[in-house]
Amino acid sequence: MGRFISSLFFSVLFSSIAWATPIERRSISSSLLSTFNLYEQFAAAAYCPANNDSPATKLVCTSDACPLVQADNTNTIIEFQNGGATDTTGYLAIDTTKKLIVLSFRGSTSLRNYLVDVNFPLTNIDICTGCQGDSGFWGAWSDNRAQILPSVKTTVAAYPTYKVIATGHSLGGAIATFAAAELRNAGIAVDLITFGSPRALNPTGATYISAQNKGANYRLTHLNDPVPRLPPRSFGFEHVDTEYYISSAYGAVVTVADVAVCDCNDDWVALDIQAHAWYFGRISVCYDGGDTIEV
Repeated sequence: MGRFISSLFFSVLFSSIAWATPIERRSISSSLLSTFNLYEQFAAAAYCPANNDSPATKLVCTSDACPLVQADNTNTIIEFQNGGATDTTGYLAIDTTKKLIVLSFRGSTSLRNYLVDVNFPLTNIDICTGCQGDSGFWGAWSDNRAQILPSVKTTVAAYPTYKVIATGHSLGGAIATFAAAELRNAGIAVDLITFGSPRALNPTGATYISAQNKGANYRLTHLNDPVPRLPPRSFGFEHVDTEYYISSAYGAVVTVADVAVCDCNDDWVALDIQAHAWYFGRISVCYDGGDTIEV
């Protein structure tokens, strides 16, 4: 099934290649690099079954997927899996060491996830006037937000000085984008950080979320990862700002010199599915050995 979905996505991509307008590259600080590394491990932890079915427990990962997270004092507030028809899966946790509230969503691992991935048509969404979202990704969020939003609000009230982050890899990044937008609309400052996220919104929606001004947006891409180029712009989709592009090879340690603020992933024509599986590490290794290639 994964190969079928990948083949379908690549066919759509090749039929709709568009060249991005180059922008000036900017470098990042070592502090921000460390933040990215930690947050990537929070995203990786969503792939670990132990973090999806046992609330009020410490975040744990197999295969050395999240050593930085495991070194902190963490506790899950809610864990969710098999959510609705879309199999939305992840967790809400607190990190008392770093003073963080973390909402993390898993990428695709199941048939229901794959069906979400290929449900391309744009649909009206209630985040803003004129906002539209990918039908599948929006459904994955809207079918489960009634459980998640109240829990986040209660946790923020209990830990008012903690920073709130929403994160996820691949499909999880698209869901996190909607979650962050809704929480910001509710008056909660949320930093959004995604890894290999597909496009999830029309230009109106992407512009709105980029300008919400209640938390930062960090959209990480890696080399010629094909997923951030889907669904294509020619289908009416656009990304939220800002892209942080990783240029290091698969398996390499990411340094400050390897990350730039630029619209660079979209300039590739060649595809490399391994680039989707590796960001600061094998991000889905806790679930499947780290070679997940689907959205």
